Amino acid sequence: MNPVLASTPAPASPPIGSAVEGERVIRHMMDVMDALVAAVEDETELVRAGKLAEAAQLEPSKAELSRLYIEDTARIRAAQVYLTQVAPEPVAELRQRHGLFRALLQINLTVLATAHAVSEGIMRGVSAELARKATPQAYGASGRATVPSAAALQPLTVSRVL
Repeated sequence: MNPVLASTPAPASPPIGSAVEGERVIRHMMDVMDALVAAVEDETELVRAGKLAEAAQLEPSKAELSRLYIEDTARIRAAQVYLTQVAPEPVAELRQRHGLFRALLQINLTVLATAHAVSEGIMRGVSAELARKATPQAYGASGRATVPSAAALQPLTVSRVL
């Protein structure tokens, strides 16, 4: 695909012109949020279980749902004052559900950060152990065993094809 065409933004959605259309967009956003919540919960459980490859397979659907969520958010935000006047109940419900959605995302981000930190710690430990084994076992001038220098640390190569 042409890089210039790929970076061209999609045409803007038409503004919300009626209460019925506003409620339809709000309902659509809630449906998208429900699907996104399900995907995020699935991802969180898979990451907690250590099934990272399965969690990565959720990425395309999450990306599409995120795109729809952003589109709906932009339309609702552009008509926020109007929607608050003509459809206050759906707007209030959307705000409440959005707060719950935000809390779920925070939990998901915490799980992902923990998984990242654990995997980084494992990789650093493996790297340090390999460097220790690659360093000659000798005593230095002070009579203590030498420690691997920074130059002895070799970068690790990880094969993703197993």
